[in-house]
Amino acid sequence: MKVTGFTIIRNAIKFDYPVVEAITSILPLCDEFVVAVGNSEDETLQLIRSIDSSKIKIIETTWNDSLRQGGQVLAIETNKALDAISTDTDWCFYIQSDECVHEKHLATIKDAMLKFKDDNEVDGLLFNYVHFYGSYQYVGNSRRWYRKEIRIIKNDKNIRSYKDAQGFRKTDNSKLNAKPISAEIYHYGWVKPPKAQQAKQENFHKMWHDDEWMKKNIAQVAEFDYSEIDSLEKFKGSHPKVFQNRVAKADWTFHFDSSQIKLSLKDKVLLFIEKTTGWKVGEYKNYKVV
Repeated sequence: MKVTGFTIIRNAIKFDYPVVEAITSILPLCDEFVVAVGNSEDETLQLIRSIDSSKIKIIETTWNDSLRQGGQVLAIETNKALDAISTDTDWCFYIQSDECVHEKHLATIKDAMLKFKDDNEVDGLLFNYVHFYGSYQYVGNSRRWYRKEIRIIKNDKNIRSYKDAQGFRKTDNSKLNAKPISAEIYHYGWVKPPKAQQAKQENFHKMWHDDEWMKKNIAQVAEFDYSEIDSLEKFKGSHPKVFQNRVAKADWTFHFDSSQIKLSLKDKVLLFIEKTTGWKVGEYKNYKVV
């Protein structure tokens, strides 16, 4: 079984993306790893080159900054990385530059890839998500967060990155058949120093909206306001080993009091149903569970 990891990255240092941790967290499972490094305003290319592994294969790309609808440039760049994967690869392991896999899940993931490698009914493997917010001590627990997504796909050229690159679909726009596995993706996209988070927000929304929308909806402030969140809970687990150094260096303060929870009665009822039955009413699923 051959496994190739892949990701995209641009301006990793400028916007404090933990891309090195993301890559190294799944590198033990990969025979090779394709990194599409976009034209950056910092030393991102040198950062990726500094990863001490012969598995890393870098392709340099140029992002089309004129594409400002639906985050489509992210899917275009992701497909560039996907297209650079060797034809003899069985599984393609996609990880975004603000995601990480805990080492406790590596054996489970490998077993699943071995089990379903030759199952033609399975297009991809579906992971559970843990979304950190504000600091490394809090996770989102409201309905605003997506619970699952495909991160491992078969090496099938009919599978493409979809919309803003959160997931995948086939070229005929059909959803992938996904097999759920007991493994998690830790999402750290909402955990940065407040200044870096604000800078990221200003840059990120440019991939979805024009300048007029940006002026009306993105506050021109120095630091991101983490207090504008509906509901959080304390994280009770451990962070991946590759993330320990980043966690230890966190130098900003964030605290969430349960009295700050801002959920409507409707949201409270729907959240109760979800927690007691496992059914998330109205959940968007860009996949078919098999």
